[in-house]
Amino acid sequence: MDLKVLPLAITMMAGPQIMAAIVLVTTRRPIRASLAFLVGVLIAVSAGITITRGIFTLIGSDSLNRPSGSGSVGNIIQYVLIGLLIVAALRNYIKRATIKPPKWLGTLMEAEPGRALLIGLLVILLMPSDIAVMLTVGAHLVQHHLGFAAALPFIAATVVIAALPLLVLVLFRKRAQRAMPGVRTWVTGHSWLINITCCLIFIALIL
Repeated sequence: MDLKVLPLAITMMAGPQIMAAIVLVTTRRPIRASLAFLVGVLIAVSAGITITRGIFTLIGSDSLNRPSGSGSVGNIIQYVLIGLLIVAALRNYIKRATIKPPKWLGTLMEAEPGRALLIGLLVILLMPSDIAVMLTVGAHLVQHHLGFAAALPFIAATVVIAALPLLVLVLFRKRAQRAMPGVRTWVTGHSWLINITCCLIFIALIL
């Protein structure tokens, strides 16, 4: 796996994804709920990369690298992604005063492991930014004639980032229990800033 692709794991969990992980460690059963969430993330990322790699395998590596206008198909995809991310960042800044975190985040306070698992699946498979990242990883694998195994470091990095709130809770239990509610409040109140940061990180990694 190219080291230029590996940091995209940061973008996978930036936004509502990491917010969900933070909320889950403040629930009554944080460890069980968080572990279920991580399983959901693992399954979703693995399935997503398998699907996107399959799509680009059908397209063919030659098509991805073949010049088309101002660049290869792969480059055109990147330009489109950058344009969409810039629009998304501007939209978040302009509407920052009215943007609120997704309503489903509030329901996680009472989430059982089953619901946490489902959320772990959905925050990856339904997030446009994550879909874009997995498309990028899938295209990278096909362009370089790599198998699914080459994506394992990326998948592992994504799960580790998702597990950071749980790791903090386990390592600094009492301090974390006192601090996490405040962190949760700040994160949910500044979702627009997190979204913009996510877009900028993704743009920087693509460039």
